[in-house]
Amino acid sequence: MEKLSKAVLPVAGLGTRFLPASKSIPKEMVTVVDKPAIQYVVDEAIAAGIREIVLVNHASKPAIENYFDVNYELESTLEKKGKTALLQALRDIVPDDVRVISVRQGRPLGLGHAVMCAREVIGDQPFAVMLPDVLVDNYGQDETDLARMITRYQETGVSQIMVEAVPQDRVDQYGVVALGDEFPEAGHSKPMVGIVEKPKPEEAPSNLSVVGRYVLPARIFELLKNTAPGAGNEIQLTDAIAELMNEQSIEAYQMRGSTYDCGSKAGYLEATLQYGIRHPELGSGFRNAMRNLLSDQ
Repeated sequence: MEKLSKAVLPVAGLGTRFLPASKSIPKEMVTVVDKPAIQYVVDEAIAAGIREIVLVNHASKPAIENYFDVNYELESTLEKKGKTALLQALRDIVPDDVRVISVRQGRPLGLGHAVMCAREVIGDQPFAVMLPDVLVDNYGQDETDLARMITRYQETGVSQIMVEAVPQDRVDQYGVVALGDEFPEAGHSKPMVGIVEKPKPEEAPSNLSVVGRYVLPARIFELLKNTAPGAGNEIQLTDAIAELMNEQSIEAYQMRGSTYDCGSKAGYLEATLQYGIRHPELGSGFRNAMRNLLSDQ
């Protein structure tokens, strides 16, 4: 089987949950400590062996594309001033063996439509889908969850959907999977028997929500092409995955790490706290500032 090396990152959304900041700044570019949120997702992809990243973007958000492009003038200025550490930080944004490609989603027709916009770049190869709102944190673990999903796909050819348990009263905010009698242990996969988008809590088949990481075959593009608008009158990736399940096995992968929803203000603040306290340069001062703040309450 050909090595899975491509990922699709849908970044065309308006980011209404992050207003007013997202009025002029793409929510993906809001910094978590000292890096834009999307950088963490790209780093996650690269750590899992991804070497071609497809941004599905909108004309109103050129800052994302510019961030991953070379800024010759800035690099030249840093080089002349001898600021080698900053220069290397810029060059490390995207390693030399990784390509970042941008395509446009002209109209906001849903996640499924966004994925379909990447079809010409992906071709007939399997690929990952990574929602940039969600940071998956595998700090202290030997391997990322995405890497384990890709390995499982390479070994079995079975599509993988990352899941985590959520409180039952919040299942109506997510895609939710149905499994057989046995739930997967953390770091492992089990066959799915169904998937539904934002079910009512009393109708949800489980409390295992889709995290925002998928490993899928190119067959999903044909299914998306024929998928009618669903929840929110949008083309839902969940609906196409349900159709794919009628043709082949799909597995739910139970994640080992933690997630932060950086599309929401509360999730963004939590991520900033977690990444801040362990930052190699800023962590010590940040922890002291937190202690002082808490002691004054």
